[in-house]
Amino acid sequence: MRLLTSVAPDVPDRNIVALLGDPRLFEAVFGRPRTEAGQTPGRISGQISGQLPVSPFLAFAVAVHRAAADLSALGHLPERSGMRQRIPVFDTPQLRDFLSSASRRLFLTELLASFTRVTSGRYWVRSGGRVRARRYSELDPVRLAGLLDAVPDESRPGVYRRLGDVSLFLAGVFPDYPATFGPVDVSRLLRTARVPAGDRDGLATASPIDLLEYLGARWYRAALTLAPVRTAGLDVVGEVADRFRHARRILNHLADRYLLGPDNPWFAAPN
Repeated sequence: MRLLTSVAPDVPDRNIVALLGDPRLFEAVFGRPRTEAGQTPGRISGQISGQLPVSPFLAFAVAVHRAAADLSALGHLPERSGMRQRIPVFDTPQLRDFLSSASRRLFLTELLASFTRVTSGRYWVRSGGRVRARRYSELDPVRLAGLLDAVPDESRPGVYRRLGDVSLFLAGVFPDYPATFGPVDVSRLLRTARVPAGDRDGLATASPIDLLEYLGARWYRAALTLAPVRTAGLDVVGEVADRFRHARRILNHLADRYLLGPDNPWFAAPN
C-alpha cells in the first residue's frame, strides 16, 4: 500500500481499484507505452524509484486494470488469423463486460502470477508390470494431463483446474506455441479431456487456439463438477469457462502490448 500511495498520494488509501487503475502507477511500473497495439512498451523496471520492488502480482494487477481502461476507448482489437496475420474483431463491449467484474480481474492477475514460476518434476506409473517414471511440466498440457492417470480421485479437480489454467495461459500469452502440437499430442489431449468420440474428428483438425479454448473450458468445468466443495473462487472458474474466449482475447492484448518483448522479465517461453 505504501508503494501505491507514494505514486498516487491524492487517491484514498482504501480505494484499491482506483490506485491500481491510476495512470501514474502504470507509468511507474511499465514506463510509457507506445500508442499502437501490438508494440512492446518500455522495459518493465521491476522497481519504483529504484527502491521498492514490484511483485509480479502487483505488476499484473496494474496491467489488467490498464487493459480495462484501454478497452473503454477502443472499438476493436486485432485477432490472430494466422502466423503474423491479424484481423480486427469488434468484440470490445464483451471484453469490457468481462473486466467489469473485480473477481474476474483478480482471476486473470492470479493466473499470470502463477506462471512466473513453473512447477515440473517426475511421477511414477505402473505399466506392463513395471514401475516407470514420467515427467510433467505445468507449461506442457500433454504431459500435465498424464497426471490424471496417476493421482487419486480427490486430486483430480486440482489437475483439471491447472489444465484449464495452462490452456488459457498458452492461448493468451504464447498463442503461437500451440501450433507445435502434433497429431499424437492432440489425440492424447482429446482423450484425457474425455471428449466424445463423435466430436474428436472435428476438433483434431481445428486451429490450435480453438482446440485450447475448447479443452480449457472443458477442463475448468470438470474441476467445477468434481470439486467436493463449491467455493466463490470456483464460481469464477465457471464464469471463465463460459467466457473462455473473452479471457483469452484480453490476455492476448496484455501480452502483446505490455508483457512480452526483448526485455520481458516475467515469463520464460515454453519449450
